[in-house]
Amino acid sequence: MTSKAHNKEAFVWIWLPEETKPVVAGKLEADNGNILFNYGKSYLERINDRTPAIPIYEPELPLKAGVLPLLNGLSMPGCIRDAAPDAWGRRVIINKQLGVKGSNTDTGQLDELTYLLESGSDRIGAMDFQRSPSEYVPRSANNVTLEELLESAERVEKGISLTPELDQALFHGSSIGGARPKALIEDKGTKYVAKFSSSTDLHSVVKAEFIAMRLAKLVGLNVAPVKLATAANKDVLLIKRFDRKQAAHGWARKAMVSALTLFGLDDMMARYASYETFAEIIRHRFTDPKATLKELYSRLIFNILCGNTDDHARNHAAFWDGKMLSLTPAYDICPQGRTGNEATQAMLISGNDHFSNIATCLETAHTFLLSKDEAMAIFERQKEIIEQNWSSVCDEAQLSETDRKLLWGRQFFNPFAFQGLADSIDERN
Repeated sequence: MTSKAHNKEAFVWIWLPEETKPVVAGKLEADNGNILFNYGKSYLERINDRTPAIPIYEPELPLKAGVLPLLNGLSMPGCIRDAAPDAWGRRVIINKQLGVKGSNTDTGQLDELTYLLESGSDRIGAMDFQRSPSEYVPRSANNVTLEELLESAERVEKGISLTPELDQALFHGSSIGGARPKALIEDKGTKYVAKFSSSTDLHSVVKAEFIAMRLAKLVGLNVAPVKLATAANKDVLLIKRFDRKQAAHGWARKAMVSALTLFGLDDMMARYASYETFAEIIRHRFTDPKATLKELYSRLIFNILCGNTDDHARNHAAFWDGKMLSLTPAYDICPQGRTGNEATQAMLISGNDHFSNIATCLETAHTFLLSKDEAMAIFERQKEIIEQNWSSVCDEAQLSETDRKLLWGRQFFNPFAFQGLADSIDERN
């Protein structure tokens, strides 16, 4: 299959704060390889409404008439790209649209507007995309079992076309990000992201992420609640969604933007993303900046201690209320496989240094408005709590002894994380 599907336009629908029904906000148009946005007249006129219009994200898409210019280097607004599917969701859509077999499918066979229009409507954040500016028709699936979702995920991984029933089962979750198999489910009035194991896993990645998320909560981080489930004799991680709020007449949605959008970068420029820049944005644009900086710094320390080197700028996000930003709970803390000791974080920590090293974090504590003593106290407390709770959390996950040995000392508490730490402590004394 070499042909490429093209959509020329899509309408952006948005859930305003506390509302359970969306309104049309504006239109996206393809233009010589770029995707441009302009607000609808009806949306801009909502100034005095009970629920007035808010910018989709400012400063990127301010409430102004006319086609809005793209930020330098971007081919589409970052806040719109945040709502698009990433690798896994694109594979599901390609399977649905083209029936292409194999895991190495070229996701460039479909254009960005097609991915927006063909992915599920219950996407992360407060937007959806439609072909109509006047009629909202959600693309969703009825609740299905985890077994059905697992079967769907396995077929996509193998490049096998889905049956209509399995297609609908997995399609619902095609709008969420990330590269691993996942889906969206609702159970007893709670919405979850379900993450599945992959055929390429060398250890229990699902349980490792559960353990990391549970320990992150125990050390005091603000993280999404998680639980383990089993379907078809396979582990499934359920992560409670924090971008949804149940109301009397449906679900309200909370607008979100990724850190990549805060930086004004796209995926090709993600290597320039840094914790230092993130800290500066927090100081100027976030609610409660001092507490937020401490939380972000604590997440960085924990990522290094647990071996989560996949802390890229799409794995950090902020709620957006139309005026201010606030950090979302952490939602993707997953220890990554590594062959040697030396490792790097996905975002730069200090200058051009992104080595997964606690000593580097201590040196840059001032960036987060923390003294070295405060930073050291955060590290020491986390280290102590992880050591104290490691066995019990592994027991809770029913993690095998083999996988415990694989994780401890390699992902968790890898010796490289502590390299140079003694020198930093000596300098402090």
